[in-house]
Amino acid sequence: MASDSPLQSKSLYTSNIFFLFLLLSTNLLTLFFSSSFSICSLKSLSTAATTAGLATPTTGLNLPEAPTEDTSDLPPEFLAFASGQLLPFGYNINFDSNTIYPAVGQACTLFPDLLSRFMSYKVNGSCPDDEFLAQRLLLKGCEPLPSRRCRPASNANYVEPYPLPKSFWSTPSDSSVVWTAYKCKNYSCLVNRKKNHKGFDDCKDCFDLQGNEKTRWGKGKGGGLDFGVDEVLGFKKPGTIRIGLDIGGGVATFAVRMRERNVTIVTTSMNLNGPFNSFIASRGVVPLYISISQRLPFFDNTLDIVHSMHVLSNWIPTTLLHFAVFDIYRILRPGGLFWLDHFFCVGEQLEEVYGPLIESVGFKKLKWVVGRKLDRGPERREMYLSALLEKPLKNSW
Repeated sequence: MASDSPLQSKSLYTSNIFFLFLLLSTNLLTLFFSSSFSICSLKSLSTAATTAGLATPTTGLNLPEAPTEDTSDLPPEFLAFASGQLLPFGYNINFDSNTIYPAVGQACTLFPDLLSRFMSYKVNGSCPDDEFLAQRLLLKGCEPLPSRRCRPASNANYVEPYPLPKSFWSTPSDSSVVWTAYKCKNYSCLVNRKKNHKGFDDCKDCFDLQGNEKTRWGKGKGGGLDFGVDEVLGFKKPGTIRIGLDIGGGVATFAVRMRERNVTIVTTSMNLNGPFNSFIASRGVVPLYISISQRLPFFDNTLDIVHSMHVLSNWIPTTLLHFAVFDIYRILRPGGLFWLDHFFCVGEQLEEVYGPLIESVGFKKLKWVVGRKLDRGPERREMYLSALLEKPLKNSW
């Protein structure tokens, strides 16, 4: 068989190069003409948005324009964070917009004086030592707080925490905390405040890891209100309770108990006159700094267990409590457990209000124990409910 001539090979090679060049040119032209924004138009649009203070969003829907709000009393650094930010490549199909709006609590703008103090700092510098101010804003509904462009205060003598598992039951170093926001200025004060301090403090004896915390949830007490961790885990097949949440979990002893059983628990806590979040982290479990009114930051049908002791009680407005229990139902997987631990109410409230409220959500009752709270006298008619509830595998409605 005769071989190809050099002239024919050269012609074929030239033809291939031509078609390759044509293909690349066509793709580049298509990309250029189909782009929503060129570099020049993006620059001019960003400049205009910066001048106006707000981005002008475009979406895939023909929506009416939102009314323009007066922002004259809001701090510039808050507006720099919370205003709509133009996406660098224009319209994004996932956002259905050319603009992204950073999350910030609706109520932040209701307290412009507090907000102005919180957002007053040197950009790229150190943040003010203002933990108490930040928590005041958060508890007023400014949640999530706006992000800041500064570095938080930390203890100049910080030392690393104890290694696992020693950290579970050891009081951390005082130098792990910035104490400015608290009455107590060291852990010794917190450990002893139940016997030394009069008046009310949230979770007053929680920091004493050798006191009540040492035995809490270790074992159940018969058929009473105090369920044990192993008793609750026994309702499910071994190894199927793996991840969960403790709402208002104090110093995270529940999370530590579960961690010792190979279950990972995230603990929500505020810093109500004590460095709860720092203490939780020092123990080697995960703190989550959110209030009870915040939508839980977990996807639907994902967690195996949710626990809450004392926090979910009659001090919460009834409608907000209904939303909160439904949110717990949302994040639990089918077959997941909700351990409602020492829910507090008075008189007929359980029968007339809170029992029907809980039942309306759709849980299956595994345990339901009601008992009197007698430490302040039976005439107060104070009640506790401890319940173990299961999210059904299939909806029955």
